[in-house]
Amino acid sequence: MKKAQEVIGACLRSIRERQGLTLESLAAQASVTYQYLSSLERGQENFSIQVLERLAVALQSSLKSIVIRAFEDVERFEAPKVNPAYFCPDVPLPEGLTLAQLEAAMNQTQSIFNLINRNMLLEVKRPLRDFIQGNNFSGLVSNIFSDAMDANSSYKHNHDQRYPDLINKMADNSNGMGLEVKATISVGKGGESHNGHSGWHTVVCYEITDAGIQFIHVMFAVLNGHKDIDPDWQYLGSRENSETGSRRTETYTTVLKGTTKLRDGTVFLDPAKVNFKRWRQERYGAVPPWSIFAGHSA
Repeated sequence: MKKAQEVIGACLRSIRERQGLTLESLAAQASVTYQYLSSLERGQENFSIQVLERLAVALQSSLKSIVIRAFEDVERFEAPKVNPAYFCPDVPLPEGLTLAQLEAAMNQTQSIFNLINRNMLLEVKRPLRDFIQGNNFSGLVSNIFSDAMDANSSYKHNHDQRYPDLINKMADNSNGMGLEVKATISVGKGGESHNGHSGWHTVVCYEITDAGIQFIHVMFAVLNGHKDIDPDWQYLGSRENSETGSRRTETYTTVLKGTTKLRDGTVFLDPAKVNFKRWRQERYGAVPPWSIFAGHSA
C-alpha cells in the first residue's frame, strides 16, 4: 500500500495540473520552493499540516477536501470526457472556433459539474441529480458552458443581458462574430430564444448522470432572425402559468426549417443516446453533405 505522503502528493499534482498551474506558480503561492513541492508531489518529501493547508488554499480547496479526494475511490469521482470519435469534423463552425476548442470547453464544463457533484456526495451523501429538476437546470449549464468557451476559445463573454452570449472580436467582420448559446436536456430540440435574432446559434444537449452531466448532442447553425423575410423563428409570446400566476419571459422558438438547420449542423452526437433517423426535416435544396441526414431518407 502506498504511504500517505505518496497518495496526497499524487493528488496535489493531479489538481495542480488540472488547473493548469506550474510547479513554480503553486510553490510561490504556498510559500515553498518549487524543488520542495516537486519532491512532495512525488511522495519523496514529508509535509506539515500548515504546508498542506497553504497548498489547499492556493488550489482553491480545503485541507479536508484534499485529504478526502486523495483517499477516495478515484474512479468514482473521475470527471467524464467527451468521446472524440463522436465529433463530425466536416460541419461548418463559427469563424475562429475549432473542434479542439469546443472539445476542451465541453470537457471543462463536465469537469466543473463533476466537482459540484463530488462535493454534494461528500457533504450530504446525495448526488447533484437529486437536487435539480430537468430543464430548470439548463440555464446553469448554458452559463458554465459559455464560461468554458470563453476560457478555451476566441469566443468571449459579450454581456449578461445582451445578444449574443459570446463574441469573437478577431473574426473577419466589422462587429466580430457572435454566438448565442442554449442548453437543454431535450434531445434534438430546436432553438429557443428571448429575442429570435439572426446569427450563429448553438444548442448543447446533455443528460444528468451520477457523475454530474454528460454532453450527448451539440448543434451549430446560422439562423435567420424573426424580422427577416424568411425567418427561422416563431414568436410564442409571454405565457402565464394558470396555477402559479407567474408569467414567462417572451420567447421565440425555431420553426421546423430552423430546427432542421440546427440538426444539419450536428457537430457532436453520441449514437448510443441519440436516434435522429425519425426526426422531421424541412429545408430548401438538398441535404448538406456534412448533415447527419446525408445518406438517410427524410
